[in-house]
Amino acid sequence: MPKRLLIGKVTRDKSSTTRRVEVPRLVMHEVYGKTMRRRTICYAHDADGISHNGDTVEIEESRPLSKLKRWVLKRVISQATASTTAPAVDTPTT
Repeated sequence: MPKRLLIGKVTRDKSSTTRRVEVPRLVMHEVYGKTMRRRTICYAHDADGISHNGDTVEIEESRPLSKLKRWVLKRVISQATASTTAPAVDTPTT
């Protein structure tokens, strides 16, 4: 059976080799039929530390690497720009 591949966005990169990846999906409501947005949080192993917050990455299913990690970073699809990852800073006006 082939390994599953998911595409998501890195939401946390504080650890040296672990990345938290948010994978969006669309689900149809059972009763009302409305399409709803849901997300899946996956913890992925990034051995080389090439991904950072806001990057769009492809992750591949693997054997359990730790208590939470079940995915391995396969490649970085697109890197985040500085404006999307940096928090907005308010400058006081006098």
